[in-house]
Amino acid sequence: MLSPNSSRRLGQDWKTVGTAGSLQSLKKFNNQDFSHLRASCLSQGLLFEDDTFPAHVSSIGPNLLPEDKLWLIQWKRPTELQRNPHLIMDGVSRFDIMQGEIGDCWMLAALGSLTLQKRFLENVLPKDQGFRDDYAGIFHFRFWYFGDWVDVVIDDRLPFLNGRYLSVHPRTSNEFWPSLLEKAYAKLRGSYQNLHGGYISDALVDFTGGVQIQFSLKDPPSDLEEILKAADRSQCLMGCSTSGQLRNIELRNGIVQGHAYTVTGATKIRYKNAWEHIIRIWNPWGHGEWKGAWSDDSPEWDHVEPKYREALCRDKDDGEFWMSCENFQEHFSWLYICNSTPTFLDFGDQNHTTWSVDRHICQWSSMLSTERKNYSPGALSRNSQYFFKVTDYDPKTYNVVISLIQKHADNTLDAQKLKIGFLIFRKNSKILKQDFALARDVTNYFILSPGTYAVLPVTSENQEFEFLLRVFLKNQDYNGEPDYPLSPMLPKDELRFNQDSSYKIIFLRYANQGSAIDASQLQQLLNKEILQEEMTSLGGRFSFDSCRGILALMDLNSNGRLTLQEFGSLWRRLAKYMDIFKREGRNHSGFLDVSELKSAIRRAGLSVNKQLLQLMTLRYGDTARRIGFSDFICCMLRLETMTYAFQNLAEGGPQLSMTTVEWLTLVMYS
Repeated sequence: MLSPNSSRRLGQDWKTVGTAGSLQSLKKFNNQDFSHLRASCLSQGLLFEDDTFPAHVSSIGPNLLPEDKLWLIQWKRPTELQRNPHLIMDGVSRFDIMQGEIGDCWMLAALGSLTLQKRFLENVLPKDQGFRDDYAGIFHFRFWYFGDWVDVVIDDRLPFLNGRYLSVHPRTSNEFWPSLLEKAYAKLRGSYQNLHGGYISDALVDFTGGVQIQFSLKDPPSDLEEILKAADRSQCLMGCSTSGQLRNIELRNGIVQGHAYTVTGATKIRYKNAWEHIIRIWNPWGHGEWKGAWSDDSPEWDHVEPKYREALCRDKDDGEFWMSCENFQEHFSWLYICNSTPTFLDFGDQNHTTWSVDRHICQWSSMLSTERKNYSPGALSRNSQYFFKVTDYDPKTYNVVISLIQKHADNTLDAQKLKIGFLIFRKNSKILKQDFALARDVTNYFILSPGTYAVLPVTSENQEFEFLLRVFLKNQDYNGEPDYPLSPMLPKDELRFNQDSSYKIIFLRYANQGSAIDASQLQQLLNKEILQEEMTSLGGRFSFDSCRGILALMDLNSNGRLTLQEFGSLWRRLAKYMDIFKREGRNHSGFLDVSELKSAIRRAGLSVNKQLLQLMTLRYGDTARRIGFSDFICCMLRLETMTYAFQNLAEGGPQLSMTTVEWLTLVMYS
């Protein structure tokens, strides 16, 4: 988990074209265009050879192996290794991965978590490649780097030492996505050597473009269990690590020192007439498991209902195991959680509020140093300050997350060696918060009362290089335009829909200057404001009955009308489900089929079984069991509301004698 002694070449080969680094307009690493290069190779009957990351020791790195071993490395293509190679077989899974000689457990632990979240995995692993008719020895993968998504092209020559994979090797001999993805990441980082030791937090961000937060398990937050459950529910990427001076030493209890793992699940289970919080963890070695309580063959499982034991416990030496939350905190040092926005901090919020983000890219200032204890008002005023406004406030929930990432210029010191951080202070006031660390990424979360704040990036070195500052604000619910405009992390066509002040203007327009709207007014609003695009309008309009149903779900006062606050909650859910509908409706027909609906439900952080899924398509779909946007909204709002209603009932104790699926089957078809 420690960074290598040798300095990294991060960014040394960084050459990009274009003006945007979004997934729709990728930047090209080393100015290499995958489609153009593959077409050229196919037309000439050649297999691609990447001169920018050649089959040479320079791509390995000079210090990864002794010199005599470096020159024994052989490079082989999958077609030389297997008669029938595949990029992917039977889907992508963490169990496809087995760590090789390189000490990149930090990257593989993040990759294992990535395989669990399809919405992120599809961004990194493009589908337009393989070993079939269009095979030309060339592949590409996408990573997020310093605010931009970049496309990295590689050839498929893989390094071998004494006939064995030097890099990660797949559990199935003819499946090659793990080895090729690892090679692309090594190219982005400069060499395979630069993967030999690193930080799982960096890889989580590089795979998602999201925000990650580290939690010390030696001094954990009091609400750690709630954060874990919220992270699991909102489909975050999660990892953890152990400490230890000696790396990769397996203790008698099965835990490896100085090692990174993937957190693959968190739940609570009925055990001896009480509730036990347990966590599921995976070792990227592909073997080697915890041997204590809640391990595969531990006696604790004998006191769990058989159906839960069968669903949760896998008695296989595949590197994955369960352990109690207490043992987790005792034997691990750090927990890492990452998502597009910090939804894992929403555990006390039943309204599923949104987060927005303001981004700034600028040069470090040399006027302030992290070594100073006190900062004069004059020094603060001379440095670049980035303002944000807090209006949404609950003293029990976090509402601000600040992330600072450093990017070094070519041939500078290892980024991990420089201390960076930030100061937070109110306008015309003293410093309230400060956070510093020797890391590429310094991120922290806060509860800030309403007001205008400034954040000031600070570094320990007098060097010129860029930083990326992101300020995440929770549920900005205020009147008028903000003093400092925000940039919501939503697709471009979502910006108009989800701007904080727009729903209030719309509400007042249909409320006829009143304080609430009824079902008829809601129907007019939804049909005129939501169904403006072809994809959402093809499936039909919102009926009066469906609007009465939507209103009933959101009407906290049970008076048949929605207040502005209740409508604001509905508006945010509409934004979320519109985004999901567009992402899953890939053929742009205006409808979701059964498989797309299942994927949409999973993307929303909910779950259903096959029987319930069929009932939902029967209840909300057309004759072909397809669901249009208006019916999709009605279906998802009811599913989400009833799911959390059941969870609230279940918290009351064991007197509830039905499962979640039984409850949902009852309420979703009625």
